[in-house]
Order: sequence, then C-alpha cells, then structure tokens
Amino acid sequence: MVRAVLVGTSQFLTSITTHSDRGKMGFKTHNQDSGININGTHLQGYVDTSYQRLVSLFGEPHCGDGYKIDAEWEILFDDGLVATIYNYKDGKNYCGSMGLELDEIRDWHIGGHNKAVAERVKAILSEPWPIHDDIRIAAALS
Repeated sequence: MVRAVLVGTSQFLTSITTHSDRGKMGFKTHNQDSGININGTHLQGYVDTSYQRLVSLFGEPHCGDGYKIDAEWEILFDDGLVATIYNYKDGKNYCGSMGLELDEIRDWHIGGHNKAVAERVKAILSEPWPIHDDIRIAAALS
C-alpha cells in the first residue's frame, strides 16, 4: 500500500508497506512537520541512491548546514523514531568547485538515535519497482 501527499507542486510518499516488516510504516518529513527534533542524531548507516530518488520519496530537502552538508531530509516515523538522510563532505558546501552537484551524489548518510531507522530508510528505498513510483503516487492521489 502506498499513501502519498501533494504539497504545492511536489508529491511524496508518507507511508509505504515494505516486505521487510510486512506492516505499514508511516512517517512525516520536515515538509509536513517543521518541528521534527533531530537533536542528538548521529550516523547509523549509509545508502547508495540518487538525489532524485530521495526527492521523489521524501520531498525537497533542507539546504543543509552551509558547511559539510548540502541537502538533508528529516523523517519522523509513527512510533516517534527520527531519521535524517544527508550528504557529508562531498558536495559544493565543503569541497567548493571540486564538490559534487546534488544530482551526482550517491553516497548518503542515515542519522538517528539507533540502527533501526537506517533499516527503515533502506526498506523504503528498496521498495520494488522504483521506476514506477510516479504511477504508484498518481494512483494513490486519485
């Protein structure tokens, strides 16, 4: 099951059923809730995916910290666990003209308070048939 939300001209997922937990994994992002508390989160894992894939699932990112991070997503799961997805020291903010453009970055860090959030983020990203996300989202919105 896929549930999507339309915010402005952006649409992104808010919940998804994954094969790893066989249950509904609901979440909100900073695009829906600007009060997600990410204080104290730290590296829990990594994921290899495209910037476009992250935007399609989680909406537009924050612009990062202006120093080591160029893009960051904040995710609040239904049970209160929090995750962040961000690049680290490989973009224009940290490396200047030698840094990668956002659409060139594939190595993303997953932050949180425990490893469970890294597995959840990976499960969302590994949902089958990612090339059909636009069709699944459109169907969920209709």
